[in-house]
Amino acid sequence: MNAYIFPGQGAQFVGMGLDLYENHSVAQELFEKANDILGFSITDIMFEGTAEDLKQTKVTQPAIFLHSVILSKVLGDSFKPDMVAGHSLGEFSALVANGTLNFEDGLKLVSQRALAMQKACEIKPSTMAAVLGLDDAVVEKICEETEGIVVPANYNCPGQLVISGEVDAVNVACEKLKEAGARRALLLPVGGAFHSPLMEPAREELAAAIESTVFNTPACPIYQNVTTTAVSDANEIKKNLILQLTAPVKWTQSVQQMVKDGASDFVEVGPGKVLQGLVKKISPEAETSSAVVS
Repeated sequence: MNAYIFPGQGAQFVGMGLDLYENHSVAQELFEKANDILGFSITDIMFEGTAEDLKQTKVTQPAIFLHSVILSKVLGDSFKPDMVAGHSLGEFSALVANGTLNFEDGLKLVSQRALAMQKACEIKPSTMAAVLGLDDAVVEKICEETEGIVVPANYNCPGQLVISGEVDAVNVACEKLKEAGARRALLLPVGGAFHSPLMEPAREELAAAIESTVFNTPACPIYQNVTTTAVSDANEIKKNLILQLTAPVKWTQSVQQMVKDGASDFVEVGPGKVLQGLVKKISPEAETSSAVVS
């Protein structure tokens, strides 16, 4: 069975999407539509901007979404997923790809999400850190025992977990994690504590937007970050998408469940190959590839 997977923030690169724009009229049309919806020329930044320009959350999230979704549209009839999943932001790309959301609504929600997260980051100094070489249970216990807000945020693959929270609490947790035997516990260059309770203001803002958006019955199930199981009910998808901002991204568990449910080929749709690397670490026997336009 084919599982199509969609990357999240961090996969962006300068020049992303330009080949699609230059070679496919459907891509050109959707990129131009995106410029109109967003009210600024995101294509200029994607195709010719600097890495610094691309790193702004309000640009990064729509840019990755557009690259992934437009690539899935350009694939046409060869895009035949039995199931989909997306890492954090990638969940929105997956929901457009499987027909739950239309292109315009998906882009508007991603743009609102990015701005809401940016605002939440400005309320309180917060950060994230990658922890390598420890069992999840050890990381969870140390987060629980650390004063202040610090929680597991991204279960990326066995031995790789990202924690998220207040700057001081994350720093203290990192020291404890190193003492507990972590190979590395290093701060990430991010704007704030994504997938933690500190994103509550963003969750409330996005909840209103999601509630008022039409979600269709998908063409195939999505394995959502929050539940890790196959979901096809539009209302349940909405609920999980709202919870996603303050809950951890359970990528390891999602991939394990997809394999259990019959996924053998994982195709990454969008910029980069990060998810393919994670899938290989989670399930070495799985086949992985990038979506390529013939």
